[in-house]
Amino acid sequence: MVSVLIVNDQSLQRLGLRMLLSAEPGMTVAGEAAYGTEAVRLGHTLRPDVVLMDTHASRTDGLETVRRIARPPRFPHPLEPTGTPGPRPRILVLTPAGHEEYAYAALHAGASGFLSEDATPDELTAALRAVAAGDAVISPALTRTLIDTVRRQDTAHPFPRNVDLDTLTGRERDVLVAVASGWSNAEIASRLSIAPTTVKSHVSHILTKIGARARVQAVAFAYESGLVRPAA
Repeated sequence: MVSVLIVNDQSLQRLGLRMLLSAEPGMTVAGEAAYGTEAVRLGHTLRPDVVLMDTHASRTDGLETVRRIARPPRFPHPLEPTGTPGPRPRILVLTPAGHEEYAYAALHAGASGFLSEDATPDELTAALRAVAAGDAVISPALTRTLIDTVRRQDTAHPFPRNVDLDTLTGRERDVLVAVASGWSNAEIASRLSIAPTTVKSHVSHILTKIGARARVQAVAFAYESGLVRPAA
């Protein structure tokens, strides 16, 4: 069962998303938030699998909301529950056309995927399941413009300048190319003829070596480093 926290400042849109997700087998709505501080509090107390976040969430900076949900704070925060923190929710951001630079910044902040606001219901539920399973999701409608945005960044790189592809083994490069191509762990295992547990191990090693927090950042690194090039 995939639990989802809906973050959207439009009550009718929240209602529509709740109705859609509640009717989806194997999916449940953990809660709703209209603005960022509420999303942070519910994300930490309800601990959903995925936070479905609209870029227009009001009353607080959206990128700061992503950071606070995705990362444990260095110091206690009034909205943080006491006790040992559990796994952080993954974050799927709904992005309208023309907001690709926001998507890139949200990736840097810790988001796990991006989907265009005009996605179909089936695309949305599939993306939520993929993100919950640990896969990266980048909407095809946003991929090329997101890559172009990555290339334009001169001062805010999400990875250290000294990260080199030579730190990756040949098999890790193969896996990274597959991840950047949008393959799931199961698809990578099948196409590369390796066990799913081995895929997870390779992905974990890749993230550690390049200093990334999530698969979607590894996708950006694959393009930024030149390992993968966008189709013309």
